Amino acid sequence: TPPPKGEGRGEGERIAYIWEGEEGDTRSVTYAELYRRTNQAANALRSLGLGKGDAVGIYMPMIPEIVPALLAIAKIGGIILPLFSGYGVDAVSMRLADADAKALFTADGVFRRGKPVNMKKVADEAAQRVPTLQHMIVVNRAGLDIPMQAGRDHWWHDLVDAQPEEAATEITDAEDTIMVIYTSGTTGRPKGAVHTHCGFPVKGAQDMAFGTDLHPGEILYWMSDMGWMMGPWLVFGALILGGTFFIYDGAPDYPAPDRLWDMVERHKITTLGISPTLVRALIPKGDEHWQKHDLSSLRFFASTGEPWNPDPWMWLFAKVGGGKRPIINYSGGTEISGGIVMGNPILPLKSCAFSGPCPGIAADVFDEDGKPVRNQVGELVIKAPWIGMTRGFWKDPQRYIETYWSRWENVWVHGDFAAVDEDGLWYILGRSDDTIKVAGKRLGPAEVESILVQHEEVMEAAAIGVPDDIKGSVLVLFVVLKPGYEPCEDLRAELRQMVINAMGKALAPKAILFVDDLPKTRNAKVMRRMIRAAYLGQNPGDTSALVNPEAVEAIAKAK
Repeated sequence: TPPPKGEGRGEGERIAYIWEGEEGDTRSVTYAELYRRTNQAANALRSLGLGKGDAVGIYMPMIPEIVPALLAIAKIGGIILPLFSGYGVDAVSMRLADADAKALFTADGVFRRGKPVNMKKVADEAAQRVPTLQHMIVVNRAGLDIPMQAGRDHWWHDLVDAQPEEAATEITDAEDTIMVIYTSGTTGRPKGAVHTHCGFPVKGAQDMAFGTDLHPGEILYWMSDMGWMMGPWLVFGALILGGTFFIYDGAPDYPAPDRLWDMVERHKITTLGISPTLVRALIPKGDEHWQKHDLSSLRFFASTGEPWNPDPWMWLFAKVGGGKRPIINYSGGTEISGGIVMGNPILPLKSCAFSGPCPGIAADVFDEDGKPVRNQVGELVIKAPWIGMTRGFWKDPQRYIETYWSRWENVWVHGDFAAVDEDGLWYILGRSDDTIKVAGKRLGPAEVESILVQHEEVMEAAAIGVPDDIKGSVLVLFVVLKPGYEPCEDLRAELRQMVINAMGKALAPKAILFVDDLPKTRNAKVMRRMIRAAYLGQNPGDTSALVNPEAVEAIAKAK
């Protein structure tokens, strides 16, 4: 029998999470209130005939209701299907249909930079393509006038709020599926990573404990959407540790460039998870935006999703953090339930590095012959099982084997390019399928990109390798300039010479092309495979996870 009203650890009146909306509204939810609201949502699902093994989608903005919705699905023994709130009809319907979803949590709309955007319309069109979908529970977020289909659609405030505040928790096995999170494949349909009750939540809490040292009374804000792995990771990890997490439904620079730092000050956030891409975007806005806020509550920064470049890393660490707040670098994946390697607050750090493998992860770096290497670039691998490892891809076991287990026997090959230096610090250097091999020399794209972003006019860059009859492949570089700068041949020549000076003439780029943006996922990962496909005139694959799919089209036209 569960403890009454969430008070089993004396945490009933402790704050479980804090929410802020783009328009400025805020709300704090205690553990006791979250317990009651989760029970009400679970009872609502059961009243619709849903139970153990039923898949339920979550296609919602980061609003207060999203947390009890997530937990309620787990409470009834259902399967959580997190969906990125920016997805269009094709992406939503494909994932719901693949998982045979029976219900969907959604909202009437979401605010994007002050303007309401209709989410229910997308959900309605997607539902028409999902024969198994029987129910939709809708939160009134934006006050939009939307159609409600009788018998299928239910307002949250009518259905959930009327339910009893106590509910039984379904008995599940450790290996029962708790969640299927979809990640984009290079071609074909997305991959549904299957996670279990004893896997994902525990791995999230373990990494959060060792990496960010979260304690009760501390507040962790990791900028993410519930549709990405870091959303559920944040919820499960913080609640298991008895801490407080923060969620924000809006843009970090709206309505003013200091919005992020303002929230850190007002809510006394102790750990801030921020992507290198966002840091690079904040730098040109000026130091005055963070300088006018009291950031003394911050203990750590944290970061995931992509490799760092030294300059933005040092800006965040030395300038904003005053050289006193470590950046907890974190890298793994949806299939991992968290990290393979991570920083640690009490261990030595270098710019852009990781302290080492996460506890419980038997990570190594292999050369092309499958032998461990140090002080050189190789494949990131895992040599033993770990808690949180995906149990496979939903309905696609062969694809799972081919993706991770086909290169060396009983070795998980993650697909990342990594290195361990003489001091035992680890580095992730980009996807190994992004690896560029020019005249027999292997390059990680981040190595070249770091050179380009040192130029005062360059905001960010992406490096790819393209086929070449003589060298096997050659470098092609895509460059985004800072505001106020224009492409020109002199700049192109300067950048080319910078690469030659750093890498040698044999690695001179074939082309340097200027673009307005690079295709990225919501968690700021630059999709180099799509850049390469677009440049070569090939099918870029599933672009539904991109926040800016138009950037793929622009790549093909770049000059």
